[in-house]
Amino acid sequence: MPSTLAVLLVLGLGLSQRSSTQKQMLSKPAIWVRPSFMIPKGRPATIGCQGAGGAMEYQLHFEGGLSALERPKSRPVMNWVKFPIPAMTSHTAGQYRCSYRSGELWSELSDPLELVVTGLYDTPTLSVEPRSEVTSGENVTFRCQLATATSKFFLLKGGQSSRPQLRYGNLWAEFHLGPVTPAHRGTYRCFGSYNNHAWSFPSKPVKLLVKGDARDTTFAPTEHTSSDYWDSYELTTGTQSQKDHFLWNHMVQNLIRLGLAVLVLVALMGLLLEDWLHRRKSGKRAHWVSRRRCGRRLRAQRALET
Repeated sequence: MPSTLAVLLVLGLGLSQRSSTQKQMLSKPAIWVRPSFMIPKGRPATIGCQGAGGAMEYQLHFEGGLSALERPKSRPVMNWVKFPIPAMTSHTAGQYRCSYRSGELWSELSDPLELVVTGLYDTPTLSVEPRSEVTSGENVTFRCQLATATSKFFLLKGGQSSRPQLRYGNLWAEFHLGPVTPAHRGTYRCFGSYNNHAWSFPSKPVKLLVKGDARDTTFAPTEHTSSDYWDSYELTTGTQSQKDHFLWNHMVQNLIRLGLAVLVLVALMGLLLEDWLHRRKSGKRAHWVSRRRCGRRLRAQRALET
C-alpha cells in the first residue's frame, strides 16, 4: 500500500502541475466586427469575441476602460459571445479589445479592433490622373478633396481586405500608385477623416481599368462591387491562419487534458484491481491458516479423548 499511495501522489502532482501550466498558457482571445469596421452613422454593428473552451465570462474594453460584460449562452469546446452596438455614433467609434475568464484566471487582452463611424459632414471628391484607363506599367494618382477642413484622407479599393491607405494633406491629398498592374484594377473610394475614428461620407466610386500590356488593346472588367459593399466590408484582427492556429492550440490542449484524465483513471483502476487481488489472496491465505489450526485442535482433542 505505501507504493500505491506514492504512485497516486506522483500522478496527482503531475496533473496539478500540468493544469497550472495550462492556466499560465491561457490564449489571447480573437476579436472581430460585423458587418464592417466602417459603420455608417446610425447603423448597428456586432462585435464578436472568442476565447478558449470553458470560458465563463467575457469583458469588452473600449478606449482602455471596461465597457460591457457577457456570459456565453452555452459551454461548447470553442465558445464566443456577441456585443451588439445598436446604433453607431462618434461616441461608440474607437478602439475595442476583449478578454475572457476561465476559472479564476483572466486572459490577456485581445489585439485592438478599430471601429470607424462614417457619414459625417461632407462628401469628398475623388479623381484619377492621367485617366481611368491605363496600360500596365504606367503610374496613376488618385486625388481626394474635401471642402471641410481636414488633414487626413483614406483611399480604399473595393473587393479586398487590406487596410485603407492613409495620406495627410490640407483639404486634399494624393495617392500615387505605380507602376500599375492588372492587380490594381478595381473600384476606389475615398474618405476625409476628422479624427482617427470619425470619417466623412464616402466619395463616388472611381473605376480603374488596366490593360495587361502595350499590345493588349482591351481592358479587363473590374471585379463586381455593389453599392452596399462599404456596409458589408469586414475586418478582423487576425488572418485566417492565425484563427486556425488559435483553434488548433485549444484542440491540442483539450486532447492533452483528456489524455491525462484517461491515464489517471486507468492508473486508479489498476491500483484498485491490484489492491483487490492482494486482499483476496490475503483472505484465502488467512482462511487456509485458520482451517489448519482448527484441524490441529480437533486432532489434539481426539488424542486426549483416547
